[in-house]
Amino acid sequence: PAPLDLSFAGGEAAQRLAEATGGTALTERHLRLPPGTRPADLPGFDAGEFWVQDIAASLAARLLGPGEGAHVIDLCAAPGGKTLQLAAAGWRVTAVDLSGPRLKRLHENLRRTGLAAEIVVADALTFSPAAPADAVLLDAPCSATGIFRRHPDVLHRVRPRAIVAMAERQQAMLARAAAAVRPGGLLVYAVCSLEPQEGEQAIEDFLVRQPGFAIEPVAPGELPDGIVPSARGTVRVLPGMLEAAGGADGFFIARLRKAA
Repeated sequence: PAPLDLSFAGGEAAQRLAEATGGTALTERHLRLPPGTRPADLPGFDAGEFWVQDIAASLAARLLGPGEGAHVIDLCAAPGGKTLQLAAAGWRVTAVDLSGPRLKRLHENLRRTGLAAEIVVADALTFSPAAPADAVLLDAPCSATGIFRRHPDVLHRVRPRAIVAMAERQQAMLARAAAAVRPGGLLVYAVCSLEPQEGEQAIEDFLVRQPGFAIEPVAPGELPDGIVPSARGTVRVLPGMLEAAGGADGFFIARLRKAA
C-alpha cells in the first residue's frame, strides 16, 4: 500500500505536523505518513494547512517556482492538488477542467485552505483564455500506468491501442496549451504514465511540431533526493525510486520555455 503524502502551503505547518506525528519530509512543504493514516484525523486538517498529494504528482507545480502574482492556467486541474500548490506559491491561478463533479472537490479544498483560484468548467481541447498566460500546467489524461500500486487493474486493462489513442489526444492538448502561453512563458507537461509514447516521445513529437518551444532543463537541486533529471533535462519518476522511503507513483514531467 502507498504511504500518505501531504503537501503544505507553508513550511512551518509541515514542521509542526512532523513533530506531532513523526512523519518524514522528503522535500520542502511535504510530509509522508504510514499507509492507512486518515488525513481528516490529523491536526491542521480543518484549518486547511495541507492536502493529500503523492510526492511525484507534486513535482510538476514545484517546477514552476514562486508565482509572485503571475498568471498560470492549470489545465485538467481536478481534483486540484496542483491548483492548491500554485495558489500557495503566489500564482494567480485559472483552474480548468471538463468535469464539474470533480471540480467540486477543488471548491471544497479551496474553502478549507483559504486559497483562491478562478475555476472554469471547460474542455482543455477547446479552452482559449482571454489573454496568453505567463505559464500553463497540463497534467494530461493518460493511461495511468504510473499509479498501478493504487489501481493494479490498470496493468491488465490498458492495451497498446489505447496508449496510441491517448498519445494523439495529448498532442492535441499540448497544441492548445502551447497557444495559451505568452512569448517567453513556461509550459509544464505531466502524465502519471510509465509509457514513453505519453512521456519522452510525446515531448519529442511536440518539439518537432512546435519549434518555438525548447526544454528548460530541470536541475537536480529542484528535485527530492533520489529523483534525478534525465540527460534531456526532463523528469522520469519510476516506481523503484524512493523505495526505502516508501516509493512514489510513476510520472513523466517536462518543462518547456516558449521563445520570446
